[in-house]
Amino acid sequence: MKKINFKNSKGLNLVGVLQEPKEKTDSIVIMVHGFTSNKDRPRFLKLAEELNNNNFSTFRFDSTGSGESDEGLITIEAYVDDYKSAFNYVKTLGYSNVFVMGESIAGLNVTLGYTDEIKAIVFWCPVTAKSTPYFNNEKVKKEIEEKGFYSRFKDNKYFKIPQQYIDERENINQEELLSKIKCPVLIIHGTEDNSVSIKQSEDAIKILKTSKLIKTPSRHHNLDEFLDQMIPWTVNWFKQN
Repeated sequence: MKKINFKNSKGLNLVGVLQEPKEKTDSIVIMVHGFTSNKDRPRFLKLAEELNNNNFSTFRFDSTGSGESDEGLITIEAYVDDYKSAFNYVKTLGYSNVFVMGESIAGLNVTLGYTDEIKAIVFWCPVTAKSTPYFNNEKVKKEIEEKGFYSRFKDNKYFKIPQQYIDERENINQEELLSKIKCPVLIIHGTEDNSVSIKQSEDAIKILKTSKLIKTPSRHHNLDEFLDQMIPWTVNWFKQN
């Protein structure tokens, strides 16, 4: 396991972890965290371990303003730039098969930063369509007007979210976004997701060329109670493709 420091296009420092299996492999999975989350969530650590056990390397990283990476405003534009920077770093390592796993808002980050070099994708409860963030209310609007951003306190850290993020979420054309994806995509989504509606994923698989949707009977956006099923589904999708 190696901690990696790399830069995004704005010169900000991003921190990632490269985790390699015991035997040499030509396959790696880039793991992209969700909104105001980080690379070290227990579910990410468990997935990385299981991927290593199945002879995949993994690279998980903190986006700008998250985890150990440099501070900055949380926007979709920044998330996409960070993801592309991580992808470019992984390419320098010489892997011939690059896969991507993303959760929640990473549905936007990964599809907006998509390249045909990706072999396959797995999304957990992804954002793929136009929607208004749950925190968009009068109190938040007032704070943005006064400070230029909304401060969200989570995991002993303040995340700075400007109006740009809300506007970006409300200006997504799902068909245009997903129609360029050519690789196989597996989506795992809770039927009663209380944060991102499963309808987004039901509509998404009608657009994606080679895709599969697995529905889990869950209200929880993180689906942690289904990890014992989700991790094998994820690993097998990468192995099949």
